[in-house]
Amino acid sequence: MSETGAGRARGGLPPGNGQPESAGEAGTPGARPAGDEAPARASAGQARAGPAGDAAEAQLAGLRSRLAGAEDLRLRALADLDNLRKRCAAQVSRAVADTQAAVASEWLPVVDNLDRALAHSEADPDAIIEGVRAVRDQAHAILARLGFPRREEAGARFDPARHEAVAVQAGTGAEAGTVIEVVRAGYGDREHQLRPAQVVVAKAD
Repeated sequence: MSETGAGRARGGLPPGNGQPESAGEAGTPGARPAGDEAPARASAGQARAGPAGDAAEAQLAGLRSRLAGAEDLRLRALADLDNLRKRCAAQVSRAVADTQAAVASEWLPVVDNLDRALAHSEADPDAIIEGVRAVRDQAHAILARLGFPRREEAGARFDPARHEAVAVQAGTGAEAGTVIEVVRAGYGDREHQLRPAQVVVAKAD
């Protein structure tokens, strides 16, 4: 073999039994195993996500606190509303009771006078009649004070809002549609009517 062939043979064979050396093999200075890169990246990501995670947790805690406060306000509002309803119901009941007592007290003198009239039923009939008439006038006055004055409306024009026609009658000489007789008196007015008057109405001849 010539020197040129021997030199080519020696120069063409890499050291280490013909195997190329890797820069990343163990034992090489400055080399780092590939498996160590993932934990390093995860640690860096956790370091970057730490402040953001803390902020999210703080925001979530704030929202939970606000929700708890809103729920407390809702329960308090419901309790206040229930208490208000109970107070209103109690006030209405007291107002009704006071009104009933006031009306009853107005009628007590009428009852007393009727008792006196019955106690003297054996007396002069004319005196009894006068006593009953006085009691009736007293009752009319009480109704008027309560806002229901008696209405005697013979001769007035028939008004369906104030009158209840129980009959019509022709040949009376009165103008048609005129009240010619009050069968049962009415009490009160249009806005505050206790009952309408029952009347007989004139009919055209």
